[in-house]
Amino acid sequence: MKRRLFEVAPAEAGPLVPLLSARLGLARADAEALLARGAVYLGGRRLQGTAPMARAGDRVLVVLEESGRSVLAEEAPLPPLGVVYQDGALLAVDKPAGLPAQPTPGGATSLAALASAHLGTQAGLVHRLDRGTTGLTLFGVTAEATRALSLAFRNGRVRKQYLAATGPNLPAHGTISLPLSRDPSRPGRWRASAKAHGVPAVSDFRRLGQVESYALAALWPRTGRQHQLRAHLASLGAPLLGDVLYGGASSPAGRPLLHAHALVFPHPETGEEVTLVAPLAADLARLFAEAEVAVPQGPAWTD
Repeated sequence: MKRRLFEVAPAEAGPLVPLLSARLGLARADAEALLARGAVYLGGRRLQGTAPMARAGDRVLVVLEESGRSVLAEEAPLPPLGVVYQDGALLAVDKPAGLPAQPTPGGATSLAALASAHLGTQAGLVHRLDRGTTGLTLFGVTAEATRALSLAFRNGRVRKQYLAATGPNLPAHGTISLPLSRDPSRPGRWRASAKAHGVPAVSDFRRLGQVESYALAALWPRTGRQHQLRAHLASLGAPLLGDVLYGGASSPAGRPLLHAHALVFPHPETGEEVTLVAPLAADLARLFAEAEVAVPQGPAWTD
């Protein structure tokens, strides 16, 4: 990775874009592109589409090249943003498969980048879906709304429903309470085991239907751990279809077939309960149709 790190001199304090142009020998448009692509860090904080003032003594890190490719190289057009709901405090979008929630160093294509471009200001991402997962993702439009939404997630005031295609061995219903810990034998993977002294994780599930080669399920994570549903389903011997990391069989679209279907949460400004639903991605919808299983029209949990 090619990077440039420098400290702002007293005479250079001021708008960041002209400073980047001068220090890096770039046209103003290229300096603006670096900011838009999340390739500039000021004081250790990534700047995503924003250009604050630089102060004397500030440290600026710029990612110029990643994996042998210039950050300024032309990229494919960004996909359209699937807006599910929007008001002055909240933006809910339907994340497509293959799109990371946050930008990688020097990367332009991310859900956060799309949301920020749509709003014309930095969108406040309050939770994340894995790259292969589709469905509802929330952003705060203001700093206050972002804090309120983040607090609601941390305090368990957000109810989440996922729909999935799993292996055919899924029980009819149940609760998985196995703690999660990193698997030392498989980088990037988590294991669900009571013996590993991991972080608490609880998931409820119900099988909606099944055919010979797969089952369809509704999943309700009570906690929000990384890879929680993927690891919990694998512990049942019914990993997600397409989830190669957790031993799942191949899927038609080559991705783990998991969809964030519904969210119920307090509105960040009014506190009123909001219910949002994202329609199934086409690959998972085809499996529901093939198995002749009705897709829940909204939250399907029972208290």
